[in-house]
Amino acid sequence: MNILLTSVGRRVELLKAFRQSMYRSNISGQIITADLKRSAPASFLADRVELVPRIDDPNYIEKLLDICDRHCIDLLIPLIDTELHLLSLHRQKFKERGVTLLLSSERTNEICFSKKETGIFFAQIGVKTPKIHDLSQNLELTFPLIVKPNTGSSSIGVHYVRDRTELDFFVTYIKDAIVQELIVGDEYTIDILVDFKGNAISIVPRLRLETRAGEVSKGVTVKNPALITAAKYVVDSLPGAIGCITIQCFLQANGEIVFIEINPRFGGGYPLSYRAGADFPSWIVQSLAGNNPKVAIDEWEDDLAMLRYDDAIFVKADELALSAKN
Repeated sequence: MNILLTSVGRRVELLKAFRQSMYRSNISGQIITADLKRSAPASFLADRVELVPRIDDPNYIEKLLDICDRHCIDLLIPLIDTELHLLSLHRQKFKERGVTLLLSSERTNEICFSKKETGIFFAQIGVKTPKIHDLSQNLELTFPLIVKPNTGSSSIGVHYVRDRTELDFFVTYIKDAIVQELIVGDEYTIDILVDFKGNAISIVPRLRLETRAGEVSKGVTVKNPALITAAKYVVDSLPGAIGCITIQCFLQANGEIVFIEINPRFGGGYPLSYRAGADFPSWIVQSLAGNNPKVAIDEWEDDLAMLRYDDAIFVKADELALSAKN
């Protein structure tokens, strides 16, 4: 089984997890990476490396199809938000080449990419979510508030505003800004694996203790039945969810769960769930090979903490300028 990880960037731990899981599952094959930059750290751990144009380049999909043909790719796993919807539009082209996309439906990717659409979805299925204020209504606002891009990610462009002056500045400064009610409580990221038949087979809530650049740097697994049940309801309500679905929410002091975001891809903090025993890579490759994994939805270690730190890969500088054709 040959796997292509696109927009691989710094996902070193995820690549290692797939390699280890394939070995344990006795599944042979290669891991190929694709990225805009030759300096993507994870690419130096791959069996084969490919350079690709920007995702908004008109030739991006054709380049990926060519990579799939040349490397006999069985499974393609996209890793950043901006390519999810694009790939979902071209699923049939990959299917015709025998390539399975670990990717949710076009509609689910539309819901998850837009914060406004996500908020509407949460409201429609009856779960609590922060109110998004329509400033054209001239409503009386209660500060503080959150201003963020409607289609942002990694907490880029998210601002805490304390008064009307700050609000007026940031809604102009941020492109396609939304203004959202501030929610307080313990913040969780929940990793959910949905198999190719649409069944949620594993759910891991992770309490976010500390973040850096929008990604968790310190976290701990929490076997909270209420969070697991609520997250399953959300993912079951998504139309055509497949693969790793990452949901963010707040658990408030009164026990209420407030959902704020869905990312239908592997989150940056997934390595914690993996180390806790939620072996998504193994279960994905087993499922694709026709061997349905039999696991309990909470079959992972409770109260395991992750404390991340910087590491480095050292290579000759001239390697960064090479055209990756090996």
